[in-house]
Amino acid sequence: MEHPDTAPLDAGFDELQAVGSDPRLSAASIKSTIVAGLMAMAREQGQPCEPWFAGSRLSPTQFEGGPAESLPCLSYRQASQIIRRALRSLPGQGHGLALGARQDIGSFGLLGLAMLTAPDFEQALRLAIRYAPITGAMVELSVEDVPEGLAVVATTRDHDRELEPFLCEELFVSSLGLCRGLLGPGFRPRVLELAYPPPEYADRYAAAFECEVRFHGRGHRVVIDRAWLSTPMPAHNAATARQVLALCDGQMPSAGAHSEIAVLVERLLRTRLADNPRLVDIAAELHLTERTLRRQLQAAQTSFTAIHDRVRSESARRLLGEARLNIAQVGVAVGFRDAREFRRAFKRWTGVAPQSLRRTARAAPAGG
Repeated sequence: MEHPDTAPLDAGFDELQAVGSDPRLSAASIKSTIVAGLMAMAREQGQPCEPWFAGSRLSPTQFEGGPAESLPCLSYRQASQIIRRALRSLPGQGHGLALGARQDIGSFGLLGLAMLTAPDFEQALRLAIRYAPITGAMVELSVEDVPEGLAVVATTRDHDRELEPFLCEELFVSSLGLCRGLLGPGFRPRVLELAYPPPEYADRYAAAFECEVRFHGRGHRVVIDRAWLSTPMPAHNAATARQVLALCDGQMPSAGAHSEIAVLVERLLRTRLADNPRLVDIAAELHLTERTLRRQLQAAQTSFTAIHDRVRSESARRLLGEARLNIAQVGVAVGFRDAREFRRAFKRWTGVAPQSLRRTARAAPAGG
């Protein structure tokens, strides 16, 4: 019998408006690094990943082989469904501990560099809290001053008893690796407190964290002794830090991060752009009526036309930067059969003619 959790992720798209009332669960703002990490673990064990994505309109190939920046963004609802399926299919226990242990300071990309260039460890920690979303974190982080020093507090977006241990394990073990990359292998947290009961493999926690671990706590938090906080960072440089923080700001999810339905429409448009699909065509692909799709996009504060124009504009600008296609061919590639119509549309989108943008792109210095 089919496991009830293998129902399509998009089976309830008529319910997206209800889900969308809490943007923490429905906004497609999570970089799917955890999903990519679980897939790597599964591949190494010879386990299939394809069933994790059934009904999601996502392909496992979207999570393989590219840099973290190229990974698709997921909503919390989508990511948690995929992770839940992964945990049920992978053999063994403690997958969050294992996944977290595979990461080091390099795994955190720009955030790791921002922390390295901070003045001291306390400032580095506060940067980690501020920019955690660019790493794909699925919990909300905050920092509290405590008598012993600082406490980093993790709050899950929903209280899923199945996912909570995994998310906390992955977060705190990977964060420990990050801190040791900054401070050296001698770093130890003072205590780790977790709100859930000890799992069957609780003895592995002490080995993983090398500190006191308390279960049945009031929340999830790790306490760091004050003595560590003033430690200078090994690569502190004020000018470099400003540049890196500007890049981090650019990767932060926008306040109006796209909803699940908007992201799905965008993905379908990108795969069929040359065919110039209509709203009714995309609605059919999503098993929705045209009216329902229009209503859901409106609830997400966007429209089919706005998404379609943005995708065509982005694709056209990328193609115009290449030499292999002439202007008419670029127009065809983004759904225009008439070159004059494409030129008018492009001028409306960007304020410049496609020929002008191409000349500017070719005049720009390499790497500039």
